[in-house]
This record gives sequence, structure tokens and C-alpha cells, in this order.
Amino acid sequence: MNIYGQFPAVRMRRMRRDDFSRRLMREHRLSADDLIYPVFVLDGKGRTQKVASMPGVERMTVDRLLPVAEECLKLRIPVMALFPVIEQKLKTLDGREAHNPKGLVPRAVAALKQRFPELGIMTDVALDPYTSHGQDGVTDKSGYIINDVTLDVLAKQALCQAQAGVDIVAPSDMMDGRIGRIRNVLEKAGHIHTKIMAYSAKYASGFYGPFRDAVGSAKNLGKGDKKTYQMDPANSDEALWEVGLDLAEGADMVMVKPGLPYLDIVRRVKDEFKAPTFAYQVSGEYAMLRGAIDNGWLPKSCVMEALLAMKRAGADGILTYFALEAAAQLKR
Repeated sequence: MNIYGQFPAVRMRRMRRDDFSRRLMREHRLSADDLIYPVFVLDGKGRTQKVASMPGVERMTVDRLLPVAEECLKLRIPVMALFPVIEQKLKTLDGREAHNPKGLVPRAVAALKQRFPELGIMTDVALDPYTSHGQDGVTDKSGYIINDVTLDVLAKQALCQAQAGVDIVAPSDMMDGRIGRIRNVLEKAGHIHTKIMAYSAKYASGFYGPFRDAVGSAKNLGKGDKKTYQMDPANSDEALWEVGLDLAEGADMVMVKPGLPYLDIVRRVKDEFKAPTFAYQVSGEYAMLRGAIDNGWLPKSCVMEALLAMKRAGADGILTYFALEAAAQLKR
């Protein structure tokens, strides 16, 4: 009851009644410009492989990837992110194949940039696809990652990718000081325009399982974990500390990974630094949504709802395996 009579003066449902008024007051919007499409690259020609734990996702050779890149351009997806599937015989304790200039990633980058120079290409800087133990760095005899030795390999890897013509290098390893080392190496080599997207707040999450299956590192990692370098899921302030360090070392963009379970981190990072901030809707998030949708337990609209939630939390862009589907829906 109020002075204006029996009913409230403000009815919140009034603006929700019609489609036009809902659109008029909408605070956040998702567009194809916000999407990065991660893909898994195989060596060879004319091959595709289904990823069992990620229905609808395939590993593919570069020739099969070219039409996908063209589809990204048609749908106005600005960036494709490459993740390599390295043959077991090429994996070593030190991951040296990561900086082979004739390796899978440099060849894939060169082919894509030659055919589609306007499409942004991003590459992962980390050693787990290349190491025989499945960890993101060089280990000592006890299995502990040796930080500074690993930095040397990561810097060589990033430089190799930049020389192949990549637009964005994305260090996802979580080693201390790697952004500064990579930036310094790129600058000295004249790659001043190569952008760095730092996986700054990457948590030691259980949501990465399907990805490790896709790149073939799960068996190598075995029962091992990455808790000595990836962040504790219980920590929030530490994420701001990490982001601040990476920006000071020369990162152009920062990322929070995983996405949906860590929207509070996305919000805090964006509020604190106002820097370009990204979220990764990781393989486990994809698998849960895909499985539930395919089984009829959730409607397809949950995909767009989850992506919009990341935008609402403050993400400027989202890496998602749903990128093609989402961009096609937005175009319609």
C-alpha cells in the first residue's frame, strides 16, 4: 500500500510485457564480434577425428580446417584459436617440438594466414601437448616444474609462432614471469605487433578433462595434476595479483579460465583493471551443455544464456566451442 493507491506506483513487469520494451531496456548484448572459436589441429591431410567427450567437436587436418576458417569469416567471428594434436613419437621430456619452425602449429598458421589474412589467428603457448609427461613445463627428477627453464622453451615457442605469422600468442602455462620474457623476445625480434593474451587467472579445474582428451595429453598426465602452477579454485584476490603482474609485464589482454564457474573473477578483474578481459567456456562446460541439450534435459537457449552471462560479468570476448552455432543464431 502507498500514497498513490492500492497498487504499487512502479510495476517492474510493465517494461517486461512487450518484446519492444524488453529490447529497449536490454543492458547487455552478445554479438559474433565477441567470439573466439577454438579448434584442434591434426597433422597430415584429409583427416578428421571425433572427440568422444565433446560431441560435435572434431580434430582436423589443416586442409579440412580451411573451410571452417572461411565459415568463421562469413559469420564475422574475428579469431580462431589453434590447439595442436601432436603425435606421441614427437613428445619429449622438454617439449622441444613446441618450437620446431616446421612443426604442426607454424605450418597451420602459415596456411591459414596465406588463405585468410583477415582472420585473426591465436595460438596456445604451453608445453603440455608436446611433453611426454603431459605437464605444461620442463620437470626435475621429482616431477616438479622448473619455472625458469620452462620460460626459455616458452619464449622460443612464442617466437616460432610469431615468425609463422600468428596474430595473438596466448601463454596458458601459468609460469611466473612468462609474459615479460615472451614480450621481451618478441620485441627484440621485431614482432612489435604480435598481441599477447595471457591466461592470467587459470584455475586448477576439473573442467579441463575433455580438452586433455582432445589434444592427447590426458594419458601422458595420468594421475598427475597441475596444482603447483595453476590457481587454487578457492582464491579470488590472488587472481587480481596475477592479472596485475601480467599486465605490467606486457600482456595486451587477460583471460579467466574456466568461464561460467568463475564469473565473479571476471567481474573483479574487469572492475579492477578495465583491461580487455576474456573468459574461456572450457571443454567441460561445453560437454555438460552439449550432453544435456542432446538428451533433451536442457533447451538450446541455455548456450546463449551462458555466453550472455559471461558478457554480463564483464568479459569483452569469449572462447567457446559453440562459436559457430552462436554466431549463426545471432545472424538469424
